[in-house]
Amino acid sequence: MNRLRSGAVLLLAALTLGGCAQQSLTGDTYSRREARQVQHVQYAVVDSVRPVVIEGRTDGVVGAGAGAIVGGIAGSTIGGGKGSSITTVLGAVAGGIAGQRIEEATSRRQGQELTLRLDNGELISVVQEVENNQFFRAGDRVRILRSGATMRVSY
Repeated sequence: MNRLRSGAVLLLAALTLGGCAQQSLTGDTYSRREARQVQHVQYAVVDSVRPVVIEGRTDGVVGAGAGAIVGGIAGSTIGGGKGSSITTVLGAVAGGIAGQRIEEATSRRQGQELTLRLDNGELISVVQEVENNQFFRAGDRVRILRSGATMRVSY
């Protein structure tokens, strides 16, 4: 049983660290599949900026799974016989819920809603993650890169 717990702890650590790797939503970060893709370039002036919160991951795969494992192990140590089985299940459910909530909270990001006036006069808006706590400011001249439904704003 001690080896089982040690294995579960290692599994939990791996899942937790793997769940921390969230794709950045800043204007300067690209995924591997986005490299070498054509992007359309436009220029604009920032009309307004509003701080927003970008929700964390809510799929719960990593957090809920890791929480369920830990909760199930913790629950299995309580009681004996059928009581141990019941507390294992209850611990797994409670751990899964707690793990999902922790995952969402730790992957939440500071964002900014940018309203941009394109050079052709059109007004558009986009939300992107704040990088290094540096918000764009009204009046900034920016570059917009579009590829499909993805848009980035940078200097």
